[in-house]
Amino acid sequence: MKLNTNKKYTTIAVYSFLVIILSITFFFLMNEHTKVAHVLGGLLGLLTPFIYGAVLAYILNPILNWLEQKLFPKILGNKLSKRSRRGLAVLISILFAFAVVSVFLAILIPQIVESIDSLARSIYTFLPQAQIMLNNFIEEYGTNEVVADILSILGIDVTDPSMALQKLASRSYTFLTQVLPNLFGGVLKFTSGLMDIVVGIIISIYLLLSKEVFYAQVKKFLYAFFPKRFTQAMLNLTHDSNSIFCGFISGKILDSAIIGVLCFIGCTVLRMPYTVLVSFIVGVTNIIPYFGPFIGAIPSIFIIMIADPVKSLVFAIFVLILQQVDGNIIGPKILGDSTGLSAFWVIFAVTFFGGMFGFVGMLIGVPTFAVIYALIRNTAEYLLNKKGMKTQTVDFASAENPIFQKIDYNQSSQSPRSGVEVCDLDGQQTETEEKSNQYMRASVSKENEERDEQ
Repeated sequence: MKLNTNKKYTTIAVYSFLVIILSITFFFLMNEHTKVAHVLGGLLGLLTPFIYGAVLAYILNPILNWLEQKLFPKILGNKLSKRSRRGLAVLISILFAFAVVSVFLAILIPQIVESIDSLARSIYTFLPQAQIMLNNFIEEYGTNEVVADILSILGIDVTDPSMALQKLASRSYTFLTQVLPNLFGGVLKFTSGLMDIVVGIIISIYLLLSKEVFYAQVKKFLYAFFPKRFTQAMLNLTHDSNSIFCGFISGKILDSAIIGVLCFIGCTVLRMPYTVLVSFIVGVTNIIPYFGPFIGAIPSIFIIMIADPVKSLVFAIFVLILQQVDGNIIGPKILGDSTGLSAFWVIFAVTFFGGMFGFVGMLIGVPTFAVIYALIRNTAEYLLNKKGMKTQTVDFASAENPIFQKIDYNQSSQSPRSGVEVCDLDGQQTETEEKSNQYMRASVSKENEERDEQ
């Protein structure tokens, strides 16, 4: 017996089944979110070395390409095989990364330790002065209700301000007693993280040695299991993502290194205290777009204020000038328009991804959102092209096409197809009942034709 199937109702049934399955899955994930998070955390822990390896390989890939395409042809010519050339390029890239990190740490860490030690000793001399300033402040303004409320929130007793330092010492002791028992666990975590880094370095070597093979395997898989047009779109998206990420991250690192060096030179000339520590903080936080300069400047100002309050004001003015130079001269020269995002979307990306993933989210949030933005823009332009409409944003906010445009439905191709009385947006009288009946008859006739074709 032949089973007659209706394509329309079969499609509806399939979509309904998928919706039911997705609904059940969603409710299961919501009810068992703790177990799901635990399982995902375990999987992420297992994949951590591979993530480290992929990130390191991605960072070293431009160096590898430069060695193979620019340096080796001039120096070696055709003396080495392709495989030997790749192995030598990978070895040089890894050694270069080790050398840069080693030199950086050898120069920076002793200076930072010395600055922190000097800062700790300065705090001991600063606390008595702060106590005197606090006493004088309370004597003069302690009767003010607003000031009293603020001091109460900070845990400072107006009637006995000398207890503020004792409370600070007590809290410090409590902090130490809580941290020291967990020191061994921290060492174990550090050892585990170090092993992940070592395994990640080994994985990055394999990825760099056979990057074309891995890329070909992924490409083969996509063409085998997905439509050709979808696969090509995915490959184009991968190419665009690589351009955005590589241009933004490499440019931002170079820009932050320049700012750190300029900050060090400026602080040295101005004879600022803790020059290396402050320059390091300013340089590292400058990687974060927009918010980075403020995140780095605020703690640096407080650090300098402990040693010399007047110089902290000078430093604040210097950092403001330095960030203006970076934002208007250095940054645009290095980065250009690598992301294609406006200032509003950059701030949105940093805020959203920073809230979701912390410092790493702030770092990669802008290029990640730039990829998402480009994907949405390309999809919207494709759909507009199918409708025969213009694709540029300015075409939807011009003199010919104002943002708030009133449409005369009676003279438009987008006329409503319902029996409901519709008023024209331009203030003309409503469509007549005769026209409404015509729309209804045309709609019913079209549905009958589709049913006959099936």
